[in-house]
Amino acid sequence: MFARLTHAFAASVLMAGAASAQITDIPFALDWKFEGPSAAYFAAIDNGHFAAEGLNVTIEPGNGSRETVTKIATGAYPIGFGDINSMITFLDANPGAPVTAVMMIYDKPPFAVVGRKSLGVETPADLMGKKLGAPPPDGAWAQFPAFAAVNNLDMGQITVEPVGFPTREPMLAEGQVDAITGFSFSSYLNLVRLGVPEDDISTILMADYGLDLYGNAIMVNTEFAAANPEVVTGFLRAIALGWKDVIADPAAGVAMMMERNPAADAELEQRRLQLAIDANVVTDFTKANGLGNVDPARFANGLTQLTQNFEFANAPTPDLYFTDAYLPTDGSLMLQ
Repeated sequence: MFARLTHAFAASVLMAGAASAQITDIPFALDWKFEGPSAAYFAAIDNGHFAAEGLNVTIEPGNGSRETVTKIATGAYPIGFGDINSMITFLDANPGAPVTAVMMIYDKPPFAVVGRKSLGVETPADLMGKKLGAPPPDGAWAQFPAFAAVNNLDMGQITVEPVGFPTREPMLAEGQVDAITGFSFSSYLNLVRLGVPEDDISTILMADYGLDLYGNAIMVNTEFAAANPEVVTGFLRAIALGWKDVIADPAAGVAMMMERNPAADAELEQRRLQLAIDANVVTDFTKANGLGNVDPARFANGLTQLTQNFEFANAPTPDLYFTDAYLPTDGSLMLQ
């Protein structure tokens, strides 16, 4: 099924390109709704980076990384953005599905435990004896077993309260739980919006406490990429330029996002974008090596840690999950 749908999609894209003076139409699937961190992709449209590559890109919001991975694997979308760990577990359940990551965006993933200092939570050890609110489908909660193992936390001494996404931050704001799992930049700002004093919020980023996992990446349908390597490389070059645009001018990037989501709070979304830039995108590794690639040793260790969270049916193999073959080599990935 995967191959049949993918071939049909690739053929339709190529015909569309031929019929429109070499302009290739690319639908791009995000993992979530249009928020501050998605501004980079709108900058790639509005600042002409996709057009310079002969690409006409439309961006669609999503409803979680698992759904995005499925869209790419079935050929409904040739390219998308989502959590690489969700893709890894999807591939274990669907061996041979044509999807892989080709450009790392969140070099440091936003998986976090967010607590309140007034409730006694500032470090991982403080979670012992506390109540943790965690939505069962949450990406950060999925990584919690490995986080607990590397920090020597006894799960038997942490009360885990399953909560819904809409109630997660309100429950922490009201003191019904002592901490929650979530994406650092989202949970933090949601608490601020609920009136929790910023100096009372503690953000425990899992990547700062022993986790070598990577985060969200650009993913492709592998059969589409093999048939259209120059299209994929051009797309990734435009993405890199879009990120560099919003790193240089976050306010302009958020203005572009607001055109697509006018109901959003521009000030809040600019803060969300800046938090993502500072904590997840611009890191020591990306400053030295540019956007997009992974460190092989760290990636391999992260896969080992992932076995703490997920029982693999098949031995995880790094080459199945990430390739740098489509990354541009013209210097466009460098931040400086």
